[in-house]
Amino acid sequence: MSEQKHQGVALITGASTGIGATYAKRLAGRGHDLLLVARDQARLEALAAELREQYGVKVEVLKADLTDRADLNRVAQRLRSDTSISALVNNAGVAINGALLDTDLDRFDAMIQLNVVAVTHLAAAAAANFVAQGRGTIINIASVLALAPELFNGTYSGTKAFVLNLSQSLAQEVKDQGVRVQVVLPGATRTEIWERSGTDLDTFPQEMLMEVGEMVDAALAGLDQGELVTIPSLPEKADWDNFTAARFHMAPNLSRSSAAARYKA
Repeated sequence: MSEQKHQGVALITGASTGIGATYAKRLAGRGHDLLLVARDQARLEALAAELREQYGVKVEVLKADLTDRADLNRVAQRLRSDTSISALVNNAGVAINGALLDTDLDRFDAMIQLNVVAVTHLAAAAAANFVAQGRGTIINIASVLALAPELFNGTYSGTKAFVLNLSQSLAQEVKDQGVRVQVVLPGATRTEIWERSGTDLDTFPQEMLMEVGEMVDAALAGLDQGELVTIPSLPEKADWDNFTAARFHMAPNLSRSSAAARYKA
């Protein structure tokens, strides 16, 4: 138990099921006490009881709807002020299946509030706390669709591209202040998010679907290896390195005093 106390508290959003619940189990196994955040009080309480029994860690439950500004502010304030918190798993999110022209924009607004606004507020609150303490870990859950907007609707993939960009920029801000940032880009993972979005998992080729436990285990292995960007299903890390190198290669030419010659014909 003494070793567990040194791990501090991990705050996990969207913790009642799926990726969030699996992170809770894995981090409890690593000796973290937990602060579980989600809307479903009953599921949170059931998971908390299981984790206390199995791992002997302290588990607190915090019911919150992160699309509600008052609830979001309450969680952010806890992240900003509670020095026992040493890790944030910014996992809560929602997907919407459907084209922009065919979908109620209010649903997209709610998705952006959860996937973008809430993630930003919580990451900023955690970073402020962790920088002041000189230690801490922020794990943001994005998606491979951040890199492939053609495969799903652009609004959802756009929210995940935002999480990727936010994470890469934040990592630069805090890299010399004892704080680690990781962004995880899962592929299709067997969780309830698909059913809630109206997507039938049975239509997916089985070779595309990863079990949630395998995904989280891979993500934590990437964290242990010091990765900023972890893509659990990508066989060759060199592919990501080449992608990043190509982006950096373009950088000097992205902003110049004159237009490219092909636009002056």
